Amino acid sequence: MTDQPQGEPTSATVQVPTSERHVPVMLPRILELLAPVLEAAEHPVHVDGTLGMGGHAEAVLERFPHARVVGIDRDPQAIALAGQRLERFGGRFRAHHGTYDEVAAALALHEVGEADTLLYDLGVSSLQLDEVERGFSYRQDAPLDMRMDPTTGRTAAEILNTAEHGELARILKEFGEERFAGKIASAVLREREVEPFHGSARLVELLERTVPAASQRSGGHPAKRTFQALRIEVNRELSIWSTAVNHALDHLTVGGRLAVLSYHSLEDRITKRAMADGATSSAPPDLPVELPEHAPWLRLVTRGAEKPTADEVAANRRSSSARLRVAERTRATAPISPTGSTRPTRRR
Repeated sequence: MTDQPQGEPTSATVQVPTSERHVPVMLPRILELLAPVLEAAEHPVHVDGTLGMGGHAEAVLERFPHARVVGIDRDPQAIALAGQRLERFGGRFRAHHGTYDEVAAALALHEVGEADTLLYDLGVSSLQLDEVERGFSYRQDAPLDMRMDPTTGRTAAEILNTAEHGELARILKEFGEERFAGKIASAVLREREVEPFHGSARLVELLERTVPAASQRSGGHPAKRTFQALRIEVNRELSIWSTAVNHALDHLTVGGRLAVLSYHSLEDRITKRAMADGATSSAPPDLPVELPEHAPWLRLVTRGAEKPTADEVAANRRSSSARLRVAERTRATAPISPTGSTRPTRRR
């Protein structure tokens, strides 16, 4: 998946094979990092928490013939396309329609409670970017929808047309890291008094008028941050990911690995903190001896966040902002309670 639109979207009416519509990001490196687990387990279970068009899932099923895969996606169109692509693997593949924090429900499709490996490729998918009518891209006029699951939730247009100034400014500043959030919010409120927002072109024109020219020259397209912020708010991406990363770790078997591809600092920060908490002792600072229950229960497999190679970025511009982190569970922790995790957490 990706975070920033690159190139011109194509119409949904253009029939292109699913395998040609999306290039899985950092695929060889991800397979290399997951291989020690998937090759060692007798009947490993892999969760693709952001199935998309099934590129990463297909590679796992092909390389590890004893692996079973369950894919999670909130987008019904992605489920359908990936299902067709992976049909040849029969019962080794199952799909769960839902948000990526629904790990337990997804695992139940293979009648297991833990995964050997999990992968999350965060951000908006190529499928969603390339379907003009979904409204994710600021490069062509389209309805301001931006819902990853178009059957539920508020659209971006509804947020623009109903949010109060303070709420809209907060969304733009917090999720888009937009310096001119207040100024943009004021412009939106004035403009919607004339006519409610429906299409992306009108919003892009407003942003081009509102964001100072100097910032546009140095900071990229003036709509980039606003569209990112609206998409994150519409789909509750950060709040769901904050829950999902912990659910993923809680359902990871001992010796199992979690891999996460992030595309902007906000989601990477959540990933980094969750992994660092598990890889750090939770013992009180004045305790003379570390008790077993205070010992770290994760090992950081990657040193910081790995980036795609220059060759990959040249071949696939959508990979340019990707950051990969992988962690391995090293020991069991307290059982997961019905209301949440009871595993130890780092003392801050």
